Amino acid sequence: MRIRATVAAVSGALALSAFAVPAAQAEDAPKADSLSAFAGQAPADDVVGDTKITNVVVNGGKNIVLGTTAAKTFTVSVTATDPSGIQDAYVDLWHGTSVDEPDGLFMSNEYMNDKPATCTASSATTSTCKLTFTVDPEYDLYKNSLAGTWKVTAAAAGKDGDYIWKDAYKTHRVQRYSKLTVNASPEPVVKGKTITITGKLSRANWETSTYAGYTGQPVKLQFRKAGTSTYSTVKTLNTNSTGNLKTTVTAASDGYWRWSFAGTSTTPAVSAAGDYLDVR
Repeated sequence: MRIRATVAAVSGALALSAFAVPAAQAEDAPKADSLSAFAGQAPADDVVGDTKITNVVVNGGKNIVLGTTAAKTFTVSVTATDPSGIQDAYVDLWHGTSVDEPDGLFMSNEYMNDKPATCTASSATTSTCKLTFTVDPEYDLYKNSLAGTWKVTAAAAGKDGDYIWKDAYKTHRVQRYSKLTVNASPEPVVKGKTITITGKLSRANWETSTYAGYTGQPVKLQFRKAGTSTYSTVKTLNTNSTGNLKTTVTAASDGYWRWSFAGTSTTPAVSAAGDYLDVR
């Protein structure tokens, strides 16, 4: 067997990922250095024969968002072609500046259980192979700096022993789950009187397994009049040093008040459920 391997320290433990192709082909394979540093240069590609990867879809194209304790399961699909057909595929997600020494690594359940990907052929030459990942934030996400852009390693093997390996086929975002609350008071309120709107924007802290205020972030105060379906922005405030929000407005009509956060590269967008206020 010819084995591609990356070794990384994740949560203080060594994690090993590997992709194997038939030994007969390996004997004639070029000795490409498949463990190149990603920073400042093109990632290493290891190609033998005419196998090609045409698409990789992570989590249905959606960002991977994790809270503090609940594990998340998602799939990755690899579409590949080879004149002989596709035998197997491999994917891992890694974070850091070097594929040699990533500071974060997700590996598929199939790899961890020594099983191949589930490949479905759409023709004699093309298949889409699916792999399942289960990420536990308490184990796999041990520091908050892991939020953001991750690289996606992708590989596919043809039935004739040809294969392709790309250290960073694409990138994908991993984010810290966010929460947003709202409260409008007093209620009910007399028309023309002052309303106080409070709330808090918080997000998962992977280092403490708790939620902490997200500070200095612009958040929109929005209102939806009773009987309508669309929110309109009234004003924008920045969260304070603890992630809290507080402002006042004048009561005009019955409706729903909410805060809405557009999100960042590390934290997803979130809107609070509307708080209904009865104006009399």
